[in-house]
Amino acid sequence: MITFFRKIFFIPLYNLLVHLITILPGNSVGLAVIAVTILVKLVLLPFHIKTVVSQIQLKKIQPEIDKIKEGTPDRTEQARKTLELYKKAGVNPLSGCLPVLIQIPVVISLYYVFFQGLVFNGDILYSGVLIPEAVNSSFLGADLAGKSLGLAILAGITQFFQITIANKRTTVQEGSGIQAQIGKSLQFQMKYILPVFITLIAYRISGAVALYWVVNNLVSIIIEVFIMKKYQNKPVVSVL
Repeated sequence: MITFFRKIFFIPLYNLLVHLITILPGNSVGLAVIAVTILVKLVLLPFHIKTVVSQIQLKKIQPEIDKIKEGTPDRTEQARKTLELYKKAGVNPLSGCLPVLIQIPVVISLYYVFFQGLVFNGDILYSGVLIPEAVNSSFLGADLAGKSLGLAILAGITQFFQITIANKRTTVQEGSGIQAQIGKSLQFQMKYILPVFITLIAYRISGAVALYWVVNNLVSIIIEVFIMKKYQNKPVVSVL
């Protein structure tokens, strides 16, 4: 499994980063990190769109789902009516799962690519990829090879805004029940605790990782806003 992960995800992304450092102006690590992050986001864009649209649709029919739960005490009947509603509305509640699962190994690979820092491993480079003769690790006054407090803080801030925007399309069950409390607790932790965690991790590892998180969050925010504006006011349609 580890060998498969390295060959399919990690090594190609690592080679792409090294190649971009070689060909970009000034052998800039910062530009290479930005380019890799944007390219990966573009490749995953169709899956991201499907996930966001699916969650928007689920939120639109949530009032009807709540009515079914309130008016149908029997759990089996409740499940049957809910599935009928999904079918009628053309909504698949699981349509967002696959895109998320696909993104996980890619994100982990990117993390390890930038975790490697600027120590180039020639053993895993493709034959056409050369080790850069010179490397410029300075970007916006930060050393990407070392720790950058400024970029780490910026990573946390952009993560907060990204989650804030994403929360607008997700549904949190109202009420004082256990499920509602768990949902609200998770949303709170994602919004306020995760950005702090990202800041600490980004600072602890390297400026390159911090820059990756900043760019990733900014691109995600742009995508989220665009998709929500396009689909928020449209009728529920299937995204299968």
